[in-house]
Amino acid sequence: MTVSLSVRPLRTAATRVTLALAAAAGPSMLLAQGAVASASASATALTPADLLDVRTVSAGDYSPDGKWLVVRIARRGDGLGFVAARDGDPSYTRPAPARLLLLNTATGDTTAILSTPRTIGTLAWSPQSERLAIATRDTIPQLLIWHVATRTLRTQSLAGARLAENSDLSWTDDGRLLMAVRERPWLNEVRARFDSLVGGPISVQVGTEPFLAWDMLRRLGNRAIVVALTPSSARLDTLIPAAQITSWNASPNGQRISWREDRNAKTNYDGGPSNESRLLTRLGRDSARVVFASLRGVTLMQAADGDRYAFARDGAIYLASLTDTTPRKLIGPATSRVRVRGDSARGNDEERFALAGFSPSGEHVVASSRTGLHLIAVTDGARRPIGAVTDSIRGPRFTLADWSRDGRSLLVSMSSRTTWNRALIRVNLATNRIDTLVRDGRLYGAPKLSPDGARVAVMIGENGRPADLWLGDAATFVPKRLVESNPQFAARALPTTQLVEYLDADGRAQFGVLTMPAGGGRALPTVFSVYEDFFDDGFDATTMLLASRGYAVMKPSVTFETGYPGEAWLKGVTASANKLIEMGVADSSKLGVHGTSYGGYATNLLITQTNRFKAAINISGKVDLVSFYTDSPRLGVRNVNAAEKTQDRIGATMWEQPQKYVQHSAVMFADRIKTPLLLVTGGEDHNVPAINTREMYFALRRLGKPVEWVNYTNGGHGIPMTNANEFTDWHHRLLGWYDRYLKPTTTVPASEQQSLLR
Repeated sequence: MTVSLSVRPLRTAATRVTLALAAAAGPSMLLAQGAVASASASATALTPADLLDVRTVSAGDYSPDGKWLVVRIARRGDGLGFVAARDGDPSYTRPAPARLLLLNTATGDTTAILSTPRTIGTLAWSPQSERLAIATRDTIPQLLIWHVATRTLRTQSLAGARLAENSDLSWTDDGRLLMAVRERPWLNEVRARFDSLVGGPISVQVGTEPFLAWDMLRRLGNRAIVVALTPSSARLDTLIPAAQITSWNASPNGQRISWREDRNAKTNYDGGPSNESRLLTRLGRDSARVVFASLRGVTLMQAADGDRYAFARDGAIYLASLTDTTPRKLIGPATSRVRVRGDSARGNDEERFALAGFSPSGEHVVASSRTGLHLIAVTDGARRPIGAVTDSIRGPRFTLADWSRDGRSLLVSMSSRTTWNRALIRVNLATNRIDTLVRDGRLYGAPKLSPDGARVAVMIGENGRPADLWLGDAATFVPKRLVESNPQFAARALPTTQLVEYLDADGRAQFGVLTMPAGGGRALPTVFSVYEDFFDDGFDATTMLLASRGYAVMKPSVTFETGYPGEAWLKGVTASANKLIEMGVADSSKLGVHGTSYGGYATNLLITQTNRFKAAINISGKVDLVSFYTDSPRLGVRNVNAAEKTQDRIGATMWEQPQKYVQHSAVMFADRIKTPLLLVTGGEDHNVPAINTREMYFALRRLGKPVEWVNYTNGGHGIPMTNANEFTDWHHRLLGWYDRYLKPTTTVPASEQQSLLR
């Protein structure tokens, strides 16, 4: 299959050339591209086939000399083939194939490194920019090395060791490559445990064991050995022996290395930030030394020299080094205490800071607080604001985006919380100058400074379109588009987006993203796509598909109160519907609602409380909080945490407040539902098991309510991604369901009817 991109060289900005990446190229390739472009130009609506062909482009790292920029290109259709039955197996990586280009930042010329899709993990440039190391996460992880001078890609031998699926990569100054590898017995142990848990013939799990079986299996994914590879000889030198390594950092000379080690003693029912770990270090072949006995409640970042580090605890920022671990406070509440090896301390009402970044030069850190973003000198703690906020609730967000390699420039992104007003800000530390490079309504994603701080590479998207790659001078920032991700859409009238502000039932300001058909319209059939909060108008394939078929699509935001998640959906979603009706956008008699995962759960809760919606779709969403709470296949404690503390926000165990779990189980109120409901599940979904969702099917069938249940036997969580037929089938069913109830006069073309799986 041919994948084409539009690439614009910098030296001839007015000229567009077509870059074709394929396993084999020939005259027929260009002919096929022309045919596709002609057909697309005449099309009036997107199809599921169009969604499969959507490509995303992202910028990797600059080479140290700034001459080259790595570009990833992923096509959605290439990412199909997920084997959901392997969920929970640490040796399995979900396929996310991409191609790699090497882009000359001076000319815009490109070279294909990987012309066929591979699942790519980490990339790392050698210090002299002559080699690029690539870790793949294919079925058998591989280490590849691209040689810039010869334009050749070689598979690097690892002397029989297995590259870790999640390995980072790092070059030393002497040309060695640091990486994580697996012990020889690791793969056999992982597969044996996985096979026993899913296939038996006998699986026994004992309540007195410290870890749940699936928690223990996942922990095996962290067990690795960090080695230094000499590419010319394939020699491996062990730097960190087998341990539960969650991350590691090395000095440029490769002599000093530090790592974080998982220290959890049992399954953690508290979840997330309370996970226990420690920081260790060793110099050369010295014995390992504990730096932090506990990193609970600590945010730690290390400088590029591999020695100095900054950390935040209890609202204060501290500086220390591996050679001198005595912390020195840079900024923070006067009454804060720090215990490097002990428990945490209580803060007070003074301004509190979080650590945002450590400069590559080690001369500055960036901290955030309620008043904005601050640049802090490590020598004396001198602070200067680089993004001030006067209103911490409605004021703009400032985020540290990138540092130049020399540490003399940094890039900050800004986004308003009330309008689509976004900016890129460059701070020149040599001149103490702060420049706003650009400020407008477009989305600026993953901006990267060149090593010398002179250029900015950034993904720019607007109006819900897939983002393109641009490159601009950091002084004037007049960006030029290097890669147009989806030139096939250039001649098509695509939907448009806008930000809508409204008040929920409690009078709180909320925002939603509205996508309108090309050309607009009034009194349109309107679909609400729900989850939690929406603000930015990034590309959403399903939304674009619906809007191109004449639907208005609204993504509303809601505000939650612990213990009452059901109310949030009613107050927020119905308020957004009222707003669109008031604006003349929505036809009040033609409203639909859907969501995936937590959004599917929300959809079911919503239609038990209101009959305003004429069609609803629950995609992989639970309907019974009681059975969900105590059914956790392959997920360890995830379901418990989700119900009590995170998404569902019940705020108590099921035995402390059983009525709350009943009140927030939509299946218990199925008799109230009048909205026709389509249920979509994956038979191998181990996040929200299909058995949970299908409870609603049997309930509504028993009650004589309009309901359909579509189960993709081999599918996982969310939109079917097993193969193109299932992906296409699902999107036709989505359109068909809404057309049936919101456009009753619409006739589905025979060509699309035939594509449905029976």
